[in-house]
Amino acid sequence: MAREKIIDIVAFGVEIGKLGVDLDQGKSFFQYNPDFLDSNQFSNLFPFVFKRIKPAQVFSEFQIDTFQGLPPMIADSLPDTFGNIIFQEWLTARGITKVTPLEQLAYVADRGMGALEYKPIKELPNTSKVNIDEVITILEKVLKLKKDTKGENLSELALLNVFKIGTSAGGARPKILVSEHKETGEIIAGDREISEHYNHYLVKLHIDDTDGYNKEKVEYVYYLLAKEAGIDMMPSKLIDDKHFATLRYDRQNGEKQHVLTVTGLTGWDFKSQPEKSSYENVFKVALSLGVPHKDLQQLFKRMVFNLIFRNVDDHLKNHSFIYHKESNSWNLCPAYDVTFALNPLLTFKTIARALSINGKRSGIKLKDLLVIADTFSIKNPKGVIGEVQALIPRWMKIAKELNIQTHIITSIEKEIKLL
Repeated sequence: MAREKIIDIVAFGVEIGKLGVDLDQGKSFFQYNPDFLDSNQFSNLFPFVFKRIKPAQVFSEFQIDTFQGLPPMIADSLPDTFGNIIFQEWLTARGITKVTPLEQLAYVADRGMGALEYKPIKELPNTSKVNIDEVITILEKVLKLKKDTKGENLSELALLNVFKIGTSAGGARPKILVSEHKETGEIIAGDREISEHYNHYLVKLHIDDTDGYNKEKVEYVYYLLAKEAGIDMMPSKLIDDKHFATLRYDRQNGEKQHVLTVTGLTGWDFKSQPEKSSYENVFKVALSLGVPHKDLQQLFKRMVFNLIFRNVDDHLKNHSFIYHKESNSWNLCPAYDVTFALNPLLTFKTIARALSINGKRSGIKLKDLLVIADTFSIKNPKGVIGEVQALIPRWMKIAKELNIQTHIITSIEKEIKLL
C-alpha cells in the first residue's frame, strides 16, 4: 500500500490546506491554501492553534495517543477507541499490519464526523443496507476477540460494513452511524447520504447483558431528564427498546456541519492533562469563541445537571462547538454523552470527576457552583440549580416506565445528590 505523504483538507467543497506527517521526526506540517487565505472565506474555521499565514506551520507537541502527531483539530476526525478496534481488525483481514495517521484520514475521507474531508481518498465499495442484528453479530465476534476475527473466518466485506458505518464515531462504546429514510424507514450506512430525505443517526448498540444492565436504556432516561431540564440535545429514541439512537448535530438541513471538541479546538488532551480539564476552561473557550451569553447559561445548566445526576465522564471531548459558515461564528453544540457513566452494580468510595469545578473533582458544594456562576456572569444560578434538583424524583419514574431493573434504578438513585 502506498504510504501517504501529504493529504488535502477540504471543508464545504473548498480546499483549506495540506497536511503532512514526518513520523521519523515526530512532526506534522500544515500549510494553508493561499487562495483560501486570500478569499477570507470561513476565516474562523480554525480559531486556535493554526495561524492564518501562508508559510508551512510545524507541530511537534501533539505526539500523545489522542492526537497521533496530528494537529488537534485534525485529530478530532480520527476514529476513537471502538473505531480503532474495528479498523485494525478490518486491516488485518486485508493483510495490512499498520497504517500511518495520514492513511487513517484517507480512509475516513469524506465519511467522518463533522465537515472536514480528506483527499486523496482511499476508495471503499458502497455499503449495502444496514441490518442492525447482522452488525451486532459481527461486533460480538470482533469485540470478544475470538479466533474467527482474523482473516477469512470473518469476511472482509462483513468488517468493511462495520468499519464504514462505525469507525467515524468517537468513544469506547460500540456505535454506528446510519441514515434512516424519512418515508420508507430504510436504514443505510451513515457515510452515504447527507440529504434531507434521511434522518442521520448515531446509534449506540446494546451488544449483550454482560454488564448486568442496559447502558443504552439508562442513557435514554438521562436524555429525557436532560430535555426536561431545558438542556439542548438532538432528538433521540430507542431502537428495538435497547439501542440508543440520537440525531447527528453534524448533519443538519441536508448539509455537513463543522464541529470541534474542546480537545480538538485547543490541543488540551482530555486523558493526560488534568490541569486543563476544568469547567472554567470550557467556559473560557466559549468566551474566546464569542458565543452568545445564552450558551454560557446553557453550559452552566449542563454542569449542574452532570454534577447532580452523577455524570462524571463529562471530559473535554464530551463538550463541542459548532461553526456556522454563513455568519463565520461559533455556538455551543447540543449536549451528548449525558448519562450515568459508572457501573451501578459496583461500589465506589471516591470518584474524581473528569472536569473539575472550582478546583475540585469531588466533594463539590453549592458554593463551588456559585463561584463559577459569579466568574462567568450566570443569571439566577440558584434558580437553575433548583430546576435541575426538582427533577430528581423523575429518574425513578421514567426508569420504571422503561422497565429498567429495580436494583439498577435504586443503585443509581443513591448516587444522585441534592446540593
